[in-house]
Amino acid sequence: MNDKKEIIRMSRIIKKFNIGTENELEILHGIDLTVYEGEFVAIVGESGSGKSTLMNIIGALDRPTEGQYILDGVDTATLHDKELSRIRCEKIGFVFQTFNLIPRTTALKNVELPMMYAGRSGVSRTKRAKELLQTVGMGERMTHRPNELSGGQKQRVAIARAMANDPAMILADEPTGALDSKTGRLVMDLFHQLHEEQGKTIVLITHSEQLASECERIITISDGMILGERKGGGARSAHL
Repeated sequence: MNDKKEIIRMSRIIKKFNIGTENELEILHGIDLTVYEGEFVAIVGESGSGKSTLMNIIGALDRPTEGQYILDGVDTATLHDKELSRIRCEKIGFVFQTFNLIPRTTALKNVELPMMYAGRSGVSRTKRAKELLQTVGMGERMTHRPNELSGGQKQRVAIARAMANDPAMILADEPTGALDSKTGRLVMDLFHQLHEEQGKTIVLITHSEQLASECERIITISDGMILGERKGGGARSAHL
């Protein structure tokens, strides 16, 4: 029995596409998943396993066809699209493989963006954005635009942006996928730092068993079903 607060609770999640047509396709077949506050969890699976579809539902970017998804105490099925968007902005910090930074604006403004959407005042969001960029080691690069930054620097800015609204969880989709191994190591170290020092709940979506092994708990997905879970090392490895 775990006494910790549940950040994710999924029950019997089914996802179908092209419903009612001859091309109807069921991608997720009754997923049950719980993630607790302060956990560092990996969801690992090959291409075509359904992990991207599952990530989109965890991230409230898509809705399940059937089943219940409770995100940090909120039943997402009860929310209209606008409310779901607000919850997504408040409760989830996204880190994508391709960084997804706004190209024509500075690192500082990129980090401020989620706070602007959340209605935070200009002065306080600039202060927090500066603090977050310092935390991720990008204090000297605040005025740089994405095209002036390396891949690793862009990802560090993206992690600072993910932290902007102090979300209930960070959802990282193949965050080292576009990086060389040394840079990827630095990015993973940053996730460990946020987890260890700030107690952040982190869900890492990956195809890499090596990355997954650094997490506390590893959930394996295949053909739209959870095959099982096991305990991870919960420690940084020397190599990626």
